[in-house]
Amino acid sequence: MRKQTEPGNYNQFCPVAMAAEIVCSKWTPLVLRELLAGSARFNDLRRGVPKMSPTLLSKRLKELEQAGVISAHKKTPGGVAEYKLTPAGEDLRDTIMSLGIWGQRWIESSLSLKNLDPSLLMWDMRRNIVPTLIPNRKCSVQFTYPELPANRNTWWLVIDGRDVDLCSVDPGFDVDLYVSSTLRSMTAVWMGHTTLKAEIAAGQVQLTGDKAIARSIHTWLGLSPFATEKTRLAS
Repeated sequence: MRKQTEPGNYNQFCPVAMAAEIVCSKWTPLVLRELLAGSARFNDLRRGVPKMSPTLLSKRLKELEQAGVISAHKKTPGGVAEYKLTPAGEDLRDTIMSLGIWGQRWIESSLSLKNLDPSLLMWDMRRNIVPTLIPNRKCSVQFTYPELPANRNTWWLVIDGRDVDLCSVDPGFDVDLYVSSTLRSMTAVWMGHTTLKAEIAAGQVQLTGDKAIARSIHTWLGLSPFATEKTRLAS
């Protein structure tokens, strides 16, 4: 771990203080979350933190690089930079996961479900799809959130082998499965606060199209890595 190039705010020798100067600045834990989840390119990182400005993202990446947490690589001269975690960065995995587990256990679900964002939800869902549990052919799944404005309410997941692409504009493929849901319901399913079966039974989620893909959605629609953590709040 290299020495920081700028003085921190705490000016203490305590390792907690020194680590916090690197890890706890605004947005940095979420940038680390994205890197740990496999995002490597700037535009992919932006999709995981859609409300973070590109300028601030560039600044945070530079700070993490200077701190020895990540390294930037260009495969070809003038090519797109890819950011990789160093051993020091990878060593933060348990720390970031522990933050998420704590939040899932101790923060009211009603609070987290106030912060609804279809682009972030779909991006998170995309990378947790289990393509091997979908028929071995190119499949297109259309998600519609009817209550949202027309320019934000429809998304497509295109699954081809092990590749899963997310599109906010119609990719032009035949749709195999249509999923219609309120954004709150689908977010609650993703977070593990409810189940897809329960939301379908309540009429909050409707599936139309290929029956085999619809029947298996419970298996291939991967959930948040924190979904299995149960709340410990007093009832």
